[in-house]
Amino acid sequence: MGDSDAILEGGCTCRAVRYRLLSAPLIVHCCHCSWCQRETGTAFALNALIETERVQLLGAAPRLVHTPSASGRGQQIARCASCQVALWSHYAGAGARASFIRVGTLDAPERCPPDVHIYTSTKQRWVVLPLGARAFAEFYERESVWPAESLARRAAMLGQSG
Repeated sequence: MGDSDAILEGGCTCRAVRYRLLSAPLIVHCCHCSWCQRETGTAFALNALIETERVQLLGAAPRLVHTPSASGRGQQIARCASCQVALWSHYAGAGARASFIRVGTLDAPERCPPDVHIYTSTKQRWVVLPLGARAFAEFYERESVWPAESLARRAAMLGQSG
């Protein structure tokens, strides 16, 4: 996704919660862990990681629901108070500073294909990854996978000096 194409909008099913991404995501994960499978009720979760300050609300504010996570530290899932669609999550690592946008809630989800497939050791056997897809049995080393710009943005988000 180029900078001129970076602005994406999305929202819930009833359209009460609407949002805009003000830049391209840091990275897009396709997570095949068994926890995401259970939570979403499907074979994987597709999340676009972006700084929360780059998510602009255009409609009603979502309701944050504390939900257990595989790490044991929980997550906050932003859900529409009306239709209950999950729009994004905040995980314990970066907390509310980072939003993991559910790509399926974007108006144009095809513009955010996965950059990496993670936790493929527990993916469903019938899921076939595209030839040449970057895939990891578990997680990966961020510095060897993320583009330099994304690493710099992450450091700024976390208040770390480069």
